[in-house]
Amino acid sequence: MFYVRYNTTNNVFRECLANGTWALRGNYSMCKAILQEEKKGKMHYQMAVVINYLGHCVSMVALLLAFFLFLCLRSIRCLRNIIHWNLITAFILRNATWFIVQMTMSPEVHESNVIWCRVVTASFNYFHSTNFFWMLGEGCYLHTAVVLTYSTDKLRKWMFICIGWCIPFPIIVAWAIGKLYYDNEKCWFGKRAGVYTDYIYQGPMILVLVINFIFLFNIVRILMTKLRASTTSETMQYRKAVKATLVLLPLLGITYMLFFVNPGEDEISQVVFIYFNSILESFQGFFVSVFYCFLNSEVRSATRKRFHRWQEQHSIRVRMSQAMSMPTSPSRVSFHSIKQSTSI
Repeated sequence: MFYVRYNTTNNVFRECLANGTWALRGNYSMCKAILQEEKKGKMHYQMAVVINYLGHCVSMVALLLAFFLFLCLRSIRCLRNIIHWNLITAFILRNATWFIVQMTMSPEVHESNVIWCRVVTASFNYFHSTNFFWMLGEGCYLHTAVVLTYSTDKLRKWMFICIGWCIPFPIIVAWAIGKLYYDNEKCWFGKRAGVYTDYIYQGPMILVLVINFIFLFNIVRILMTKLRASTTSETMQYRKAVKATLVLLPLLGITYMLFFVNPGEDEISQVVFIYFNSILESFQGFFVSVFYCFLNSEVRSATRKRFHRWQEQHSIRVRMSQAMSMPTSPSRVSFHSIKQSTSI
């Protein structure tokens, strides 16, 4: 939620005249029109809501397209792309729960604090956490592939499933228990002053960001030194994956760190904070789809091959149907009949 702060330091005053009486009218020169400021605040809030809905809709379409591409292209199902696929799935589920939150969380529901709204909040926070832990999986795989060369054969899919889907679950359960006993109000959104139960799940997310930044620093250092002369296709794939992670991890991290930033009393800084946060938060899924799927050379090559194969099969079917529906020409019929009559 966005709050509009009003400057209460400027006051109205009435001048005391020389004869000891008060001036007829007060001096309002230091005041500002609160209604006008409130109108501007509502306008910026409404624009931020529109940006959030637009960004989440665009992200959802891109994520679903990327999901079905990974689902259909079985030829590229290696461990690296399975991790991409699970990261995209985590973003789809987070976006879906975001829409559920927007459609169901009214002020009346907030005040009632019913069980189902707390479950919705817990689900949203769980899928939000899985995004970070699957990014940790991306970092772990890249670090193993680039720094610990030839060790990727030891990696298994179940390891990354545990990191991405299993580890966040007990964290959110612990957070939910803390909320139930210490901050059980308003559907578990927001936090009461002096209560820090939200750090139960926010702390691990910050730790994941720190670990991933350490991984990326080490990966880039190795790539810049040892792998500069290498031109193998596998090395090029790792370089592209590192570039994608270098772009996406700050997007995830910057957006999350913005929640700890206070924009202050200045109106301009508040407006910049609202729009910047809305754009980055809502378009994250779109960026993930672009860098891990649509710009993935393996996905593009497999899609191209699948399209060419479909074109060939379609053209063959068209030629066969044309050949079967082609009528016999009159000249051939007459020649056949002439030949039969001659033989008789």
